[in-house]
Amino acid sequence: MMLNKFYRRCFSYASPQPWLFVGLGNPSDKYKGTRHNAGFEMIDAFAASQGIPMDTVHCKAIFGKGFVDDVPVFLAKPQTYMNLSGESSGPLAAYYKLPLNRVLVFHDDMDLPCGVLRLHDKGGHASHNGLKSVIYHFRGNREFPRLRIGIGRPPGQMDPKAFLLQKFNATARGRIDAALEEGVGALKQLMSKGLTETARSFNTVQKYKHIRLQTLPS
Repeated sequence: MMLNKFYRRCFSYASPQPWLFVGLGNPSDKYKGTRHNAGFEMIDAFAASQGIPMDTVHCKAIFGKGFVDDVPVFLAKPQTYMNLSGESSGPLAAYYKLPLNRVLVFHDDMDLPCGVLRLHDKGGHASHNGLKSVIYHFRGNREFPRLRIGIGRPPGQMDPKAFLLQKFNATARGRIDAALEEGVGALKQLMSKGLTETARSFNTVQKYKHIRLQTLPS
């Protein structure tokens, strides 16, 4: 009964169009707290901030649903492992008949210093295997928004794959925790002011943070 009420409210003509937020990562405790799971952490932080329980499984994802003010939002953490993320996000977008400009993907990014964020309306995959899979299952369409979560570059000659699956050290952990708070704030603003306005103001602030942090170790 409660589920039916949710969907009636969610897809009524009077309700704003829903958002689907998809965080990329790897399931199981083995990967918890690793750099490659920053997308999962952003989903968890946003869900906690809004009191949205992540308590069901839907389309191969840990899934939650709720409202931010009057805007419906679906939250998903694909359980397919990173390289197959599209096997969950593609069917989710199709199931709810959402245009891709209402599907926001959160992912880790080695091209940004640790703790720096960027919000974009579209883009490529930059060799990120999770994004590659998402794009593939969106039939090659790259015009979906994404929240890039900077994790920094591996030190020295360290294998990037090993770096991604390594847990954050204390300094990096502090930066990521601060970034999660900033990201939650931006996502709440997005729900009320839209992507374009939010990205403009948010990316300006993050640009100055980038300048401040880019010479520091991750």
